[in-house]
Amino acid sequence: MPNSLRLAKRLAEITPCSRQEAELYIAGGWVQVDGQIIEEPGYRVQPEQQITLLPQASLAPAAPVTILFHKPAGVEASAVLRGIKAETMAAGNRSGLTFLKRHTSNLNFTDALETKASGLMVLTQDWLITRKLVDDAAKIEQEYIVEVAGNIAPDGLALLNHGLTFNGKALPPIKVSWQNETRLRFALKGPQPFQITHMCEKVGLSVVALKRIRIARVPMASLPVGEWRYLLGYERF
Repeated sequence: MPNSLRLAKRLAEITPCSRQEAELYIAGGWVQVDGQIIEEPGYRVQPEQQITLLPQASLAPAAPVTILFHKPAGVEASAVLRGIKAETMAAGNRSGLTFLKRHTSNLNFTDALETKASGLMVLTQDWLITRKLVDDAAKIEQEYIVEVAGNIAPDGLALLNHGLTFNGKALPPIKVSWQNETRLRFALKGPQPFQITHMCEKVGLSVVALKRIRIARVPMASLPVGEWRYLLGYERF
């Protein structure tokens, strides 16, 4: 574009900062062009465009974010990242964060769901959360609601709680209870892929739908399907 300048150069001209600092401000999501946040230091601007450095701008490294996503059934875990965008953020954002492109970079999946399952998934840039949920997965309780069909064996509920094997190994005791005539609640630590389906089949039930509603102390609550939100500052796994 004729007469255009790189945003970082223009910002450095109109504010008391160096070109390097300008690039950091822009990458941090602190700079608006005509009211829109621009995150690319190389973005080209015209002299008449309004450049604004937000009042709360900081050169401190951006804090890592953690995202809670309600995965729809039938969506592969590998496709989840495509669902994290401004349009799918749940209403009522209480995190104080503005969605930025960098929030989708270097996200780790802490515990992917089976394709047919729906429910809570955690994606994080925070290595402390990754370490807790991945390295200590065997100690982290998860809660599932499982829609089932069929007739359960006479001792089926007791076996679901303790007495079954999976992949040739005895399963530890877990908590399974009926929520209604077709719905079971599972609370278990470190579940393996297809473990719940296998357990249900062993007692005469087939799984119709599988939904994870909690990981450790963080519930999915009212998060709509296909939408996401930021983990709040006071929430702890």
